[in-house]
Amino acid sequence: MAAGRKGGQGVAVLLALSLAAPLLVLVSALLTRAGGLSFETGYDLLTMRIGWWLAIAGAAAALGAVVLALRDVRRLGLMALAAVLAAGGTLGGYVWHNGRQAGAPSEDISTDLAEIPGFGDLGDQRGNQGPRVTAGVEACPGALPVMKQIAPESAIWALEKAGFTIRGAGVARADGTREGFWFGFDHDAVIRIRPGRTDIRVAARDARSHGGDACALVSTISAALQPAS
Repeated sequence: MAAGRKGGQGVAVLLALSLAAPLLVLVSALLTRAGGLSFETGYDLLTMRIGWWLAIAGAAAALGAVVLALRDVRRLGLMALAAVLAAGGTLGGYVWHNGRQAGAPSEDISTDLAEIPGFGDLGDQRGNQGPRVTAGVEACPGALPVMKQIAPESAIWALEKAGFTIRGAGVARADGTREGFWFGFDHDAVIRIRPGRTDIRVAARDARSHGGDACALVSTISAALQPAS
């Protein structure tokens, strides 16, 4: 009986360890988005460094929980299964996230690299931060200009459809900002409207890789503005 209680306590401890990484990520994301933690602390340190090592430790803990649960599967099996699901999902999420970042294009994408659209008033808020290299269609196939002069209302609609909050709009341009869901990372967008051509630029406000979010956002806006075939 005592051995059974010890086994149950051991599985419970290992389950708690397997839950440490996902709980840390969740709390860090919420606090960072709310402004309680800086990006450097909440994302760079707690999530991408400490969380990564906790995810590895959690995977080892889940394996230990399975070994202990084999002694009494009926009583301890569900806890061991929960540990495996939590640890496996978390570690898998980290591997997927890191792979997505490694192969992603720049987080500053423009449909015109010869005359890159500026961010206007948003430039002051960006504070000269963000990616140092602007990429175009070679890195992001969806970064296509619209070969016509679109209406300002269409530019506003396309930005809002892509999840941006409009910060300014006029005859020649429209711009907006989009806040990421988890940590609150910002991407800025500008649509430059000229006779015969409309260009789009989206860039993160920080220098981190976000898995190609800028490319995805430019592609979404471009596709929404392209003439129907």
